[in-house]
Amino acid sequence: MLAEFSLILSLLQQMCVYLVIAYLLSKTPLFIPLTQITLQLPHKLVCYLVFSMFCIMGTYFGLHIEDSIANTRAIGAVLGGMLGGPAVGLAVGFTGGLHRYSLGGITAGACMVSTMVEGLLGGLVHLYLVRKGLRARLFDPLVVALVAFIAEVCQMLILLALVRPYHAAEHLVESIALPMLIANTLGAAMFMRILLDRRVLAEKYSTTFSSKALQIAARAEGVLRQGFNRENSMTVARILYEELGVGAVAITDREHLLAFIGIGDDHHLPGTPITSPHTHRAIDTNQVVYADGNEVPYRCSISPSCKLASSLVIPLRGEDERVIGTIKLYEPRNKLFSHINLMLGEGIARLLSSQILQGRYDQQKQLLAQTEIKLLHAQVNPHFLFNALNTLSAVIRRDPGHARQLVQYLSTFFRKNLKRPSEVATLEDEIEHVSAYLHIEEARFAGRLRVDIDLPEAARQVQLPAFSLQPIVENAIKHGTSQLLEPGRISIGAACIDGALHVTVEDNAGLYAPTGRGDGLGMSLVDKRIRARYGADYGVTVECRPDERTRVILRVPCCKHGEQPC
Repeated sequence: MLAEFSLILSLLQQMCVYLVIAYLLSKTPLFIPLTQITLQLPHKLVCYLVFSMFCIMGTYFGLHIEDSIANTRAIGAVLGGMLGGPAVGLAVGFTGGLHRYSLGGITAGACMVSTMVEGLLGGLVHLYLVRKGLRARLFDPLVVALVAFIAEVCQMLILLALVRPYHAAEHLVESIALPMLIANTLGAAMFMRILLDRRVLAEKYSTTFSSKALQIAARAEGVLRQGFNRENSMTVARILYEELGVGAVAITDREHLLAFIGIGDDHHLPGTPITSPHTHRAIDTNQVVYADGNEVPYRCSISPSCKLASSLVIPLRGEDERVIGTIKLYEPRNKLFSHINLMLGEGIARLLSSQILQGRYDQQKQLLAQTEIKLLHAQVNPHFLFNALNTLSAVIRRDPGHARQLVQYLSTFFRKNLKRPSEVATLEDEIEHVSAYLHIEEARFAGRLRVDIDLPEAARQVQLPAFSLQPIVENAIKHGTSQLLEPGRISIGAACIDGALHVTVEDNAGLYAPTGRGDGLGMSLVDKRIRARYGADYGVTVECRPDERTRVILRVPCCKHGEQPC
């Protein structure tokens, strides 16, 4: 009994060495695939190699008892099968068993068979739990301990069945059964505990990383989209400084320091040219530069007394991956960069690069919209002004009072044309603009044009892109009523239907016939602007009954000033 107790203690001591090695290896990337259910072939190969090594190690750390070895080989075989499946378990068992067979002894053959059985047993448990949807149980130390216990019982039975003479097998099993059952059961459970701790640490690290990244993304959302300048860069630098807890944060463009906050802000002054060789290298090579002050020397290029001792410079990239600036993170002499900050830095750079790029796209889009509006102005103004002046010339002689009114309408028309405060206007503003135009056209056609405008009060404050209605009304006259021998009629109405404002412009000519030669340029641009702003569900549609009527419908969201999504 005393000898048996001594053997238990000795095996536990050997197992501790075995587990210390497992713990040290768990800190390496080698163990990362083992913290998950192994499904992919490369991961299965890693699983096979790692647990084959531990299987062989269990034999080497074993204790020689007569002509056999009391060992912890079963830990590697069982865990290889449970994490890698039957094929991996059998392969690990074969490798560990073949190694044991090469050492010889009366139990060599039986040990080889039993090791393969142990690996296969772990694999079958893996298969059963996966098919039952109980994958999490594979990482339960109690389940692993139970499987290891059963595996060791199987090994003892195999030794009794295969080792001859039988009395030698019986004596051996009596000597090693209890020590090996305890050591392998406890060792397998503790080994799995090490894997679980590695897995929990990885998940905790990932959660911390994700949480911090989301906080930064939420706080910095849209700042640089408003412009990559000193003011916005300083706002972002402050957010990064507060969230990352680093010694200092800087943001540069390709030539100047745009923002700096933290240690050294007395001599790292925004607006000054870039002097750091590390920053120049990051910009020139389009690569991250990490000067840790050890392998890559770091020294402040401005002040010898600067307390900053390491720097991480990450390029900001624009179109075609061209460097447009950098983010720089610093730490003082008494602090090293944490790994999470090293990884976060690159993610933040991608986020801010996207914001800068989106901001530039928005500016280009706004310029394009302004250009399209100016194109509409250029299309309308010349011939309208010519017609208006001819009309005034005719009216002045016979009705000076009416001529003065027309001058007021003309003034209103051009004031609205040239001084729109924004890209959007209320329907009431658009109608005021169009009414001035129509009053002049009514005078021009001298009783041959009638205009009806019927707008419900609820629709008057609904917003739509500025200068949307005028091109439609002008088309109705230019390509519609002006071609008629009989009097023309223009009707303008509006209604909110199912959350959308429908503005209709109808003439009594029914002459609409798209030619594709640019006649409908104004209407096409209006449709394009509405769809670009509100989406494909909105825009301009045309209904025509030849020689009877043409109805143009503008459809926009029925939202008023200050409401979304206007």
